[in-house]
Amino acid sequence: MRKYELIFIVRPDVSEGELEKLVAQMQGVVTGAGGTVEKVERMGKRRLAYRVRRHREGHYVLFVLTGGGETVKECERRLKVNDAVIKYITVRVDEELKRAEKLKAARAKRAAAHPKSKPGAAAPAIPAGAEAAAE
Repeated sequence: MRKYELIFIVRPDVSEGELEKLVAQMQGVVTGAGGTVEKVERMGKRRLAYRVRRHREGHYVLFVLTGGGETVKECERRLKVNDAVIKYITVRVDEELKRAEKLKAARAKRAAAHPKSKPGAAAPAIPAGAEAAAE
């Protein structure tokens, strides 16, 4: 199973009740297609970066879900035919999480191989003849 982030923007004139109904419907679509919804985050009404279908604002909703390709295809199909949704995007994040874990492990390995010097340790003394030779 792969992990995805699905974010969609709903028209600003949609009521809170209709928005809740849409979110519940999308959760049902994900579970019906064999996936699981890990997190639903309603980000509220925000200003869009540019005008989309004559709207300058929209309600942002983020889903973090796990599932296969069919789960994502069904979600996107449902979002595409829904008139309340003005824009959506799905991003696969499982490879990014793997990459982050790999970097974290490499940093831990490097830190274990090169322990930091003790704070407050005296700096090595410079021999008296070395100062004159450096000039």
